[in-house]
Amino acid sequence: MQRPLFQSFLMGGFECSTHRRPSGRRVDVIDATGHDRFALADYRRLAHSGLRTARDGLRWHLIERRPGEYDFLSAEGQVLGARQAGVQVIWDLMHYGFPDFVDVFSPEFPGIFARYARAAAEFLRVHTTGTLWVCPINEISFASWAGGEVGYFNPCATGRGPELKRQLVRAAVAAMRAVRGVDPGARFLHAEPLIRVHPVPDQDPFEALLAHEGQFETLDLLLGRREPELGGAEDLVDVVGVNYYPYNQWRHHPDPAGRETVHFDHPDHQPLHELLREVHARFGRPLLISETGAEDAARVPWFEAVRREVDFARRSGIPVEGLCLYPIVNHPGWDDDRHCHNGVWDYADAAGERPGFEPLLRLLHGELSPVS
Repeated sequence: MQRPLFQSFLMGGFECSTHRRPSGRRVDVIDATGHDRFALADYRRLAHSGLRTARDGLRWHLIERRPGEYDFLSAEGQVLGARQAGVQVIWDLMHYGFPDFVDVFSPEFPGIFARYARAAAEFLRVHTTGTLWVCPINEISFASWAGGEVGYFNPCATGRGPELKRQLVRAAVAAMRAVRGVDPGARFLHAEPLIRVHPVPDQDPFEALLAHEGQFETLDLLLGRREPELGGAEDLVDVVGVNYYPYNQWRHHPDPAGRETVHFDHPDHQPLHELLREVHARFGRPLLISETGAEDAARVPWFEAVRREVDFARRSGIPVEGLCLYPIVNHPGWDDDRHCHNGVWDYADAAGERPGFEPLLRLLHGELSPVS
């Protein structure tokens, strides 16, 4: 029997976005949730609940305040806390945000990111037991759309989504080469949204099919199956991560505001195990549900539905290596600072204690064994 890739099948993910909004305000979810200050307690809490693998992130804008100067003090609490608690971490190097001096459209950007990635790998390697797992750039597809097509966050461009996507791919490739220069055994997760775009009834399905197929472009580029001049190669994708939420299936509409969500209890909803089969057939890599979760009372039924689908997929021979609840702690909303009740644990008090969402905790404690 093949040894599992990760210490636990069920995982927890700490939301670590650091992008700038069009207003200029920088989001820093790690700071807002106190995870940097209470990392050891947070990781012990995960380990106690059987979640011995996690996703977390480095904050590039704090590490490289001046070009070429790297200070990892902002990450020490997380890295040392995880190690002390015995939790394996998949580290995001760039979770939407970057330093203010960086121009992601410049020809120098891939090299700038690669040098930061090398420094990060040197730091993480010292403090990591076993395999170093890295996600170079989280959700390239979404980041290129949000930052390059519709101006939702940095670099706040419009109509430049394809250009930004290729820049991010170049940077991710350069970063992975740099990381492997430090640690040849490092392995890479690439987390991308998993969507299903349904055609509108009684309309030509071509546009919906085109939109659905578009979700695979980033991985095709990273693997070098398309536009190999970007540097992609088969050895740069170890695990395909899929981020899947209750709103990830919709009827096609050219304007996102006009989409009709196809919820999991809708008769036209395509089962998750079928989507996972499609991804595995296309890329031939182990899969990870790298993000999934819901808000408020929907947290438990959503987790139950996803876990059933993942169990079915695994019994069908699809190599799903893990399921990551994301976020694992509640956080303020990106746009309005509202208190998002979407985690297993809530905001921390002054001592770092976090009240748990008992219905989901009870479910977790009964769901710790992976399907054989």
